[in-house]
Amino acid sequence: MNMPNSKRALPGRLILSVALASLLAGCAIAPAKLKHPVLRDDVPLAGLQLPTRAGWPTAEWWRSYHDTQLDSLMAQALRQSPSLSQAHARVRTAEQSVRLAAAQAGLTVNGNAQVSRQRISEHGLMPPKLLGFTWYNQADLGVQFQYEFDWWGKKRDAIDAALDQAHAAEAQRSAAALAIENAVADTYFGWLADEARLALANKAVATQQQLLRIARLRVARGVDLSDTVQQATSNLAAARQLALTIDSSARIRKVALAALLGVDTDHLPALHPRQLPAVSGALPANARIDLIARRPDIAASRWEVEAALKQTDEARAQFFPDISISAMAGLSSTDQATPALFGGGGSGSLGNLFSAGSRVFNLTPAIHLPIFEGGRLRAAYGVSRAQLDAAVSQYNAVVTDAARDVATQALSAEQIASRRRQQATQLQADRELLAAAQARVRQGVLDARTSLAATARLLQQQDTSISLHAQALSTDLALIKALGGGYDMPTPGQQRPTTHSTKTSTSGAPTP
Repeated sequence: MNMPNSKRALPGRLILSVALASLLAGCAIAPAKLKHPVLRDDVPLAGLQLPTRAGWPTAEWWRSYHDTQLDSLMAQALRQSPSLSQAHARVRTAEQSVRLAAAQAGLTVNGNAQVSRQRISEHGLMPPKLLGFTWYNQADLGVQFQYEFDWWGKKRDAIDAALDQAHAAEAQRSAAALAIENAVADTYFGWLADEARLALANKAVATQQQLLRIARLRVARGVDLSDTVQQATSNLAAARQLALTIDSSARIRKVALAALLGVDTDHLPALHPRQLPAVSGALPANARIDLIARRPDIAASRWEVEAALKQTDEARAQFFPDISISAMAGLSSTDQATPALFGGGGSGSLGNLFSAGSRVFNLTPAIHLPIFEGGRLRAAYGVSRAQLDAAVSQYNAVVTDAARDVATQALSAEQIASRRRQQATQLQADRELLAAAQARVRQGVLDARTSLAATARLLQQQDTSISLHAQALSTDLALIKALGGGYDMPTPGQQRPTTHSTKTSTSGAPTP
């Protein structure tokens, strides 16, 4: 007597057994879950002798130079620079990718409403003579639900990977902003240096013109040979050439500034020459340990590693079955009468559609078993593993490049500071020589040529001093950029800002 019930229960047990066997098979062939790759948490900066500063550069580091013109240029550059607009677009694209991944992981609900009219073939399997009608109407109205269970974390890993990519895009945007800030400040200070050097070059031209006039007078009176005029003429030409070169450099820098701001030169803020600011040229005391958290390019690379790891987990989850459930509820009616919609006079299927007898319902659990994929799953997993290895290698390379960048700029700053000290000594000596020559000229011991020659030498030393000052500023800016330019990854409890920051876990790895 129990046999019929056992026979009825056999298909369900068989399906369950097959599902469990397939699940176990999938678990057996799936690769082992990867551990988080070991990433470097410090940079090799030992051996640098540069002085240390109290803290790291701030987010608006350029304000420490106390230059209102530079502040105005920065504000305009960060507001409308074309390069920064591209970085913003990449961030928006990454954010939309996160929304897309999250939407694909949720419940899907679709509505459906359709009405059709069809003629039955007189030579088909069911001829109209047997059915009693040639035309029939079909009306359907319903709602479909579908949900896929994320038991293996495939969709969750896809969302996490998209989040990490968005975080990487934000870090890259911070890196782009830092590059623009550095370029604007470097170009602006270069322009200030050119203007200061141009003023000295014009004085040098005037000095050489006086020397040429004296040489011509002495040759005309037979005191000196004509060679002195040729030498003075050559010196004047060289001074004028230097002035033209510096003036051309200043004009080019203004064009470069306009390009960085995304405007033409006529719409640049009014710029006036002023003294170059002082240079600090120091490293934070904890640069070796904290540099990784201060560089946006390192943060972006680290997010790329996190995204690649999540993508590897997603590829691994493809080896396991997909379990989903779908349901449909609605109304359906078929009638051979002609409804008013198609020109007929009867109520037809549209009239019966909303009756209780037209209700339909369907519930479909489903399981998708990846039994034989021709190696596609394992190949996709291999690709994700290779991408993870590439991301880790890229991260290590970025950390090494960051260390080299900081060391290079720090050593350059140290060398330039030493040269500036020697130059200051030489400049002071030339000032004293000029003062002595001017005193002798006033006393009538020497003529004006000695004083003018000393003036020319002093102007040349002052030009060299300004050039070294500009190099020191450029190196200081490069060091600020190498130190991250105020970028700082916040602690886990802090809210993730929209610019110039990301998050890190307590272990130092980024977390969504």
